[in-house]
Amino acid sequence: MEPLFSPALHIQRHQFVVDFVRGKKPKKVVDLGCGECKLLKKLRFHHEIEMLVGVDINEAKIKRYMHGLAPISTDYLQPSFDWLSIELYKGSVTQRDARFKGFDLATAIEIIEHLTPADVEHFSAVVFGYMRPGAVVISTPNSDFNPLLPGLSGFRDRDHKFEWSRAEFRSWALRVCSEYGYEVEFTGVGEALHGHHDSVGFCSQIGVFYRLTASYPPNTLGDDEDVFSYTLLYHINYPSLRDNNTLRRVLVSEVLYQAEQLKVRWIEENSGGRCLCQTGGEMKELQIERHTEVEEKQEGAGAEEDQVLQTSRPNQQDPLNRYVTVPLSALWLHCPKIKKLSGSLVNLRHLLMDEPEVRLSEDGRTVLVKNQEEDQEGDLDFHSEDDGFTEVSCCSTSFEQEEDWEANV
Repeated sequence: MEPLFSPALHIQRHQFVVDFVRGKKPKKVVDLGCGECKLLKKLRFHHEIEMLVGVDINEAKIKRYMHGLAPISTDYLQPSFDWLSIELYKGSVTQRDARFKGFDLATAIEIIEHLTPADVEHFSAVVFGYMRPGAVVISTPNSDFNPLLPGLSGFRDRDHKFEWSRAEFRSWALRVCSEYGYEVEFTGVGEALHGHHDSVGFCSQIGVFYRLTASYPPNTLGDDEDVFSYTLLYHINYPSLRDNNTLRRVLVSEVLYQAEQLKVRWIEENSGGRCLCQTGGEMKELQIERHTEVEEKQEGAGAEEDQVLQTSRPNQQDPLNRYVTVPLSALWLHCPKIKKLSGSLVNLRHLLMDEPEVRLSEDGRTVLVKNQEEDQEGDLDFHSEDDGFTEVSCCSTSFEQEEDWEANV
């Protein structure tokens, strides 16, 4: 059968949520009935979201698809300042859980029609009366549209307990708004062809609910004690430069790289005391000069003068001149990434002080970079510590493909 909608109807529903997130920029989002986690996989790329949560009654399905939400290698190699935490739970949308309070957005995409009429009432009380998110997006099949679907007799899915007409959905939504202090806008996805839209509406009808106030009405389910009904199945924090361990790891790597680049360029191009530094893809010549202005601005007056690179004068720490000294002020001033990561020269020195991979001078003002290759014996032994990321193991459970009318549209 030729597809009736392009893009497919489930893609249009997810895109509606994606567009809503792009416009409203919620920080905490929960997907009720997350199933195969397809919507969550799309939402994780939106940097405004800091917490992404899914809940579904089908534990096997969550465990089968949760691995698709794990960070990829580039997330570890090039972390950003964005923060994202993802959690998946086994649970019913008719039961309350204190961890699901305080969300900016809750979505229930093609879920409500799988509930019995009695469970719909529990769903309404839990979502709108207990969780009380700032906004709720609910989609459900529009039975007015069903006569236009070829080969369909009865409901669109054998698990549906009902399918509402536009009038029925509107009646339920307005009652929820009246009871729990929300307002609603009606829309949908999947338009009818040949001018039937006015008479049948969208194939999937959508209600977008907005909370009017944070305190109205009183919690109808009681709030005397916190209840934890759901079981946590999956949790992962994406690498973020807001995490101090991740920030240090990236900063150390960049300092070592840039210091080595300065040393190599200086050795290759040294003529009359020149040093070349690559900044933003552009090669700039640095004269061997004194960098005290940066120190004075960051730390106050009285900072000692440092040379950009030094190899000729012996000192107590390195009498054999085995190292090139690269002032932190030069790295901070001429390397934009280091400047962005550290924020200030004082903070740069503080972050590097206890790092075993970075060898600093006794006064902590310069990085010591090996001047020539030497035997490993006698050299400082640097050990790279564990990066702190949790390995998530996922289990795969095979189960039969569910029968769904929309697989053909």
